[in-house]
Amino acid sequence: MSEADAGAEGWRLDWPVSAGVRVGSAHLKTVPDDFRVSEVLEAFPEHTEQSGISSVAGEGEHLCLRLEKTGDNTEFVAGELATLAGCRPFDVGFCGLKDRHAVTSQWFSLYRPGMMEDDSALIEQVSARWPVKSACRSVRKLRRGDHQGNHFTIRLRQISADREAVECALERLKIQGAPNYFGPQRFGFGGANLDRAVHIDPAALNRRGGQGKGRRRGRGSSRSGGGRDDRKNVLYFSAARSWLFNEVLASRVADASWRTPLPGEPTETATGPMWGDGGTVASGEAGQRERDIVAQAPKLASLFMMTRMKPERRPLVAEAEGLSWSWLDDGGLELDFFLQPGQYATTILSDIFELEDISLDHHKN
Repeated sequence: MSEADAGAEGWRLDWPVSAGVRVGSAHLKTVPDDFRVSEVLEAFPEHTEQSGISSVAGEGEHLCLRLEKTGDNTEFVAGELATLAGCRPFDVGFCGLKDRHAVTSQWFSLYRPGMMEDDSALIEQVSARWPVKSACRSVRKLRRGDHQGNHFTIRLRQISADREAVECALERLKIQGAPNYFGPQRFGFGGANLDRAVHIDPAALNRRGGQGKGRRRGRGSSRSGGGRDDRKNVLYFSAARSWLFNEVLASRVADASWRTPLPGEPTETATGPMWGDGGTVASGEAGQRERDIVAQAPKLASLFMMTRMKPERRPLVAEAEGLSWSWLDDGGLELDFFLQPGQYATTILSDIFELEDISLDHHKN
C-alpha cells in the first residue's frame, strides 16, 4: 500500500497472515482473568512468591517489588509507587509495559538508598493497593528489556471456527511461529499516531539530544516544559518506525520469504529494519527491497533523515515457546506459551483468529 493510498483509505493496520486467511473468529479478554501475564526476570530467580512479606533479602539502593495488578496500566502503577515511596517518577523502573485489561504480574524497582529499615512498612502500604508477591533489594534500577520475556495463559471465548482447522493452525504455529508484527494499538485509533508522526519536526527531536536517547530521558523530564511533548513525539516516532517494519514484513509474508533470510541481511535469521538515520543496515537484495518499500511512505521516511537514531534489526518471526492448549467445557480455548521481550500475544493469536477484544467495549462503557 502506498502512502497515497493510506491517506485516501486510512493507514493499513491489518497485515497478511502466514496461512493467507484466518481460520475463524474469537473473543479476547471477556474478563481480565482470561488474559494472564507473568513477567520472567532471571535476575531474581531465587525470590519465589511469598506471603506476608516481613523481611527483604538482598542488598542495594533499589527495592524491587513483584506486584499483581488488574485494571491498571504499568505507567499508572509506576506513578503511584513513586508517590507512595516519596521518590521521583524517574526513580521507578520496570522492564516493560503490561496490559491493563488483564491479570499481570511484574517487577518494579524503587530507588530508596539508605532506607532498608523502612522496606516492610512501604510494602504494607503497597499491598493495600496491589498484592506484593515478592520483594528483594538490588544494586541497579530495572530498565526496559531487562526481563527474559513473558509467560501467557490466555482463554479465548465464543470461538467461531472448525475445531480441526484450529488444531492444524496451532500445530503450524508451534512449528513455524508467526509473523512478528507490531500490534495495531501502537498506531492509535485509525492510525492517529501515524497522522501525528508526519507532522513531527525531526530537527526539534535532534536538538533534544537525538531520538535514540529520547525514550529514556523523556520519562524523567516530565517536570520540564517540553517533557510531555517529548514523550508524545517519541510515541509517534516509534509508531512510524513500527509501521515501516510491518510493511516490510507484510511484503515478506506475501511471498512466503518471512522465515528465510534474504541475500544482504546482516544476520543469519530473517530480520526486518527498524528504520534509522541512513535507513537500513541491510545490503543487496534485502536492502534494496526494504528501501523500495519505505520509499512508498516518503513522509514517514523523512522523519529519520535528521535524527541520530541508529538503524536496528528486528526478527520477522515470533516464536510461541512451549505452546500448549486445551479446549474448555464451554467451547472456549486456553493457550499457554512464552514470548521474548518485544513480541505480542495478540499478534501471535491474530495470525490464526479474527480477534474481538471485549475489554474495549467495557472501557467504552
